[in-house]
Amino acid sequence: MRDSLSPSAQVHLDEAIRRLVIAKQAGRKVVAITGSGPNIHEGVTTQIAAMIHQGLVDGVITSSAVVAHEMAGTLDRVKRIRVENEGELPVAGSLLPRGRTFEITMLTPDERARMEREFAEGWDLYDAMAAREGSVVLKAAGNMAWPMGLRTERLAREIRDAASQYGVSVELMAGLGASRMTMIGAGARRRVPVLVSIPQLVGGGAVGLAIGDAIPLARRAHQIAGMLASADVIIESAIALSQEIHDGPFETYTGHGIWAAWDHMPTYSLEGKTLIRIDLDANLERAWELERSGSGVQEAVNQGLPKTKRTGIPFRMEMSGFARLESSIPVTGDIGSAWPLIGLAMEEQLGVKLEFIGAPQESEHGKRMRDWIADEVSCLDKLEMYREAARRFSRNPDAANSQPTTAA
Repeated sequence: MRDSLSPSAQVHLDEAIRRLVIAKQAGRKVVAITGSGPNIHEGVTTQIAAMIHQGLVDGVITSSAVVAHEMAGTLDRVKRIRVENEGELPVAGSLLPRGRTFEITMLTPDERARMEREFAEGWDLYDAMAAREGSVVLKAAGNMAWPMGLRTERLAREIRDAASQYGVSVELMAGLGASRMTMIGAGARRRVPVLVSIPQLVGGGAVGLAIGDAIPLARRAHQIAGMLASADVIIESAIALSQEIHDGPFETYTGHGIWAAWDHMPTYSLEGKTLIRIDLDANLERAWELERSGSGVQEAVNQGLPKTKRTGIPFRMEMSGFARLESSIPVTGDIGSAWPLIGLAMEEQLGVKLEFIGAPQESEHGKRMRDWIADEVSCLDKLEMYREAARRFSRNPDAANSQPTTAA
């Protein structure tokens, strides 16, 4: 895995690991910010769950799509059937995805028994589709497959109502019944905050809407600011729009927090924090190098000049704050290689043992890893969620807000 990274990426990854280890040895906090798709498929979210259980990750900011997939079991096997004839499904053929394919979740007998208790109808169609020719693929759980996709959408609205009654986030409420090897499940068990950022609310279908509706956006922004303020090291993993997350409305060093501070609202600063970004875009590292060789990005900001023209590279917004932060570290490479190397190094240097470490999905080990996730990481248990919520919150209402997500 290490050889798959460029020489500069290897050097930067070593420095990133060094800072992570120093932070944890000193009892300081690490926050991970993940995007969706690749982080699910490369086992990154599952590894982060394992790191939460060992106290190596102290907070997670993620996307509504990740929460939706984790509610459905992270990865699952689905059968894809081409539907030619109108009237075969309860919806019009024109509503099917490109290729007119319909997907069903491949369920074990135990899983089917659980689903039948929630879905009284539809199993004749399921059995008919299961008997048809089609391809079985392993993909992000839920989404387009019946019944898991529909179940996740419906369950999101139910969880939103329950979370609102307890005054907690959907992420926490769902985590109470999710697998311990999901980030939301690990976070709920270890009382580690796991929250969807505001730019990442879109993407999880009804899950994103439910997450957005359960608690006000201002409260969500303050909780995320509090999480970042508490962190010594922040790791960004294959994520877009990160600048709106890591600076946001309350950050004062590279962001817009001066006006919040002006009006006596709580703020925080990225100054002195280590911001690690694992990303395949080599232009991020180029912007970082330009800043260190001549302050090109900061000078463009100072003069109000277009950063793309000043630097000569396609400039994504998140490059600005990242490149200008003195303690940032770009790791240009595959997250499927970088995260396992981080996990292995932290195991060795901190004397811990992780239950799970990811792997590049195209490797033989990565294929076995994905099979393990599909087999072992189960979908959300609704009854367990309600039982745990009653145990944790009903007798002690203040416990609903016990996670360390207050503003800085």
